[in-house]
Amino acid sequence: MNNVELTYTNKYIPLSREELIEKLNNALTQSRFEHVLRVEQMSIELAKKNDVDVEKASVAGLCHDYAKQRPDDDFIQLIKKYRLDDLLLQYGNAIWHGEVGYLMVQNELGVTDIDILNSIKHHTTGAKYMSKLEQIVYMADYIEMGRDFPGVEEAREITFNNLAHGVAYQTKHTLQYLISANKTVYPKTIDTYNEWVNGSNIK
Repeated sequence: MNNVELTYTNKYIPLSREELIEKLNNALTQSRFEHVLRVEQMSIELAKKNDVDVEKASVAGLCHDYAKQRPDDDFIQLIKKYRLDDLLLQYGNAIWHGEVGYLMVQNELGVTDIDILNSIKHHTTGAKYMSKLEQIVYMADYIEMGRDFPGVEEAREITFNNLAHGVAYQTKHTLQYLISANKTVYPKTIDTYNEWVNGSNIK
């Protein structure tokens, strides 16, 4: 599983890859830890395909779910401390681990690169504007090798042919799922849809 050979330069995180992996292993359940390793692998593949810094993709892929298993109170304290949008208080971990969790990555792991932090922040909801790295982590989380849902092979094929089209595919299908399940849609997901899907030919 952990077959990535990469030496960090400390440009993006003041830890070696091995030290970061140890912290993640301690912070996550085994299944979640294995998921972040697969997301790192997929992020690196997509980075190579799209001329994006592989080290940044590795750090972002590994850190994207760092906050996934933190208690709700940790997120609520940060929302209040940093005076984030009160709307966030109406949601839960599914939104918080990205939209708020990036602050934990910054504060606890020492990541200061804004592109990596935004990739973590937006990996679930997307955003109206996303850099190549943000698109990569958004898609790597969706199509990593352990994912098995109807359409995942199509999503992989589309993403490797055209990263932006992959973003449109995921956004459309996620929104369709949320609507069909009568779930609340976080407003940023609507913004992502309007920017990336509206006017596209994605089915």
